[in-house]
Amino acid sequence: MQWRKNYRLFKIIGHIIFWICCLTFALVTMYVVSESKVFFSSQSLLRAFISNFGFAIAVYVNLLVLIPKFLKTKDYIFYTFWLLMTMAVSALVIQALLFVVIELEFSRSLFSSFFFTAGIYVAITSLAKFVTDWLKLQDITLRYNKVEREKLEAELNTLKSQINPHFLFNCLNNIYSLSIVNSKQAPVMILKLSDLMRHVLYESRENFIPLKKEIEFIENFIELQRIRLTDKVDIRFKINGSVNNKLIIPLIFEPFIDNAFKHGCYSNEESFIHITIEIEEEKLHFKVENSYEEGIPDKNKTNNAHGIGLKNAQKRLEYLYKKNEYKLDIIKKENIFKVDLKLKLKDK
Repeated sequence: MQWRKNYRLFKIIGHIIFWICCLTFALVTMYVVSESKVFFSSQSLLRAFISNFGFAIAVYVNLLVLIPKFLKTKDYIFYTFWLLMTMAVSALVIQALLFVVIELEFSRSLFSSFFFTAGIYVAITSLAKFVTDWLKLQDITLRYNKVEREKLEAELNTLKSQINPHFLFNCLNNIYSLSIVNSKQAPVMILKLSDLMRHVLYESRENFIPLKKEIEFIENFIELQRIRLTDKVDIRFKINGSVNNKLIIPLIFEPFIDNAFKHGCYSNEESFIHITIEIEEEKLHFKVENSYEEGIPDKNKTNNAHGIGLKNAQKRLEYLYKKNEYKLDIIKKENIFKVDLKLKLKDK
């Protein structure tokens, strides 16, 4: 990948600049302590190269061997031991080369000076490594989060695209059924459907929309469904609390209400659908209960879209809300199907 190549290039350039600075620092130090006050000479340059060569041994053994093998595995005792040994070897190498090249004699003071200077080099380069590793980790984290966010948005768009045809399919089924039984109501249903589809296709494009619009959608949806039903079906819709300026994910109630009308309405028996929305400050409690009979066949059971709405609703809740911001319970018990959803409302 291009960014990895750029990172390696910058890393190499950084190392080169670091050692050029170290070489310059060594020359300046020799000039300050020298009695001759000659800044640049072959001997001072040679001494600077040799000393930095020895320090480089300590630096790269620490970076390439000791940190990965001991420090990152939290083996601090062995790391400290081998680091001190490396610094001692570095100081000895410098003194040996200086003795061979310019016949500078061994001394404890020089050894101590080289030993502690090697420690300073190791400390500076270790800090630089920790900072660069941290920055690299942050970059990887940002890239990972970006990929996850793009994946999430793609999945959400897929779920939204599945909602539209599923919802339209169910509404068109209702219009078709009504056109056979009572064609006079078909134009009214078409107008209702037009308003609902406007909400589905245009107003619900965002991840969060005003709660007021979503409640208006529910009211229109219930009226659309009520037209085709008989008086045997007990339909109740109640709202408690103030809507205010709160936001909610669009079409989150529609799959549950649609499921209630699909399974809770019988042509020859009394049945019921009770829907309640309770709003208290930033909390919303949505409940829908409907009669349910296992023995009654579902005419839509062979359709591939069956059940897709409930699954999509659950996935969208997982994607757009934290675990502590919502709770969804779906219960079948004693011929009653119940959906209980509690969630935290968003502010505008």
